[in-house]
Amino acid sequence: MTASPLPRTSGVLLAAGAGTRLGRGPKALLPFRGRTLVEVLADVLLDGGCRDVVVVLGAGAADVRARTDLARHTVVENPEWAGGMGSSFQAGLDRARPEDHVLVALVDQPGLTAEIVARLLRAHRPGRVTAAAYADDSGKLRRGHPLLLDATLRAGAAASAAGDAGARFFLQAHPELIDLVDCTPPPGSGQTGGEDLDTPDQLHLLG
Repeated sequence: MTASPLPRTSGVLLAAGAGTRLGRGPKALLPFRGRTLVEVLADVLLDGGCRDVVVVLGAGAADVRARTDLARHTVVENPEWAGGMGSSFQAGLDRARPEDHVLVALVDQPGLTAEIVARLLRAHRPGRVTAAAYADDSGKLRRGHPLLLDATLRAGAAASAAGDAGARFFLQAHPELIDLVDCTPPPGSGQTGGEDLDTPDQLHLLG
């Protein structure tokens, strides 16, 4: 039996932040697996089944371009990055192929794997939002990233983005559209799953 083809999906990697709380410059340039975080995660989206990837840069964009090889991907610079994630979210959706679903990921999630990306693409249903979710200490699933927006929902999600909110306002207004997919790493795997890298005490996430 032939496996069903993955939905036509563009990846959007939000990598515009200055990493102020971390205090090491843009997170995009953090060393990771012998390269930089932005290079590795952009390739993860591609390897997981996205047919192309839009990388949204902001803080230190010229430096990031000079110190990375993102030739496989489409790079967009957001001059309004300091106003929050919302404008970067909009910039990424605007540049993604107009007919595609869009999978939005964050550059500060080093635990993201190609398997997680593929799992979300396989689980996606037409007209829905498919979100990675991770179990907390009590075992309850909590919505996280990446987030797969159906092509029919892109315009509404982009229009609602503002300040530091990407899809958040849209998701709050339409909880009935969200399908959670459990992406919790198996016990003992050593994988970090959906944890964000925000402060110096989390640098261990880089391995």
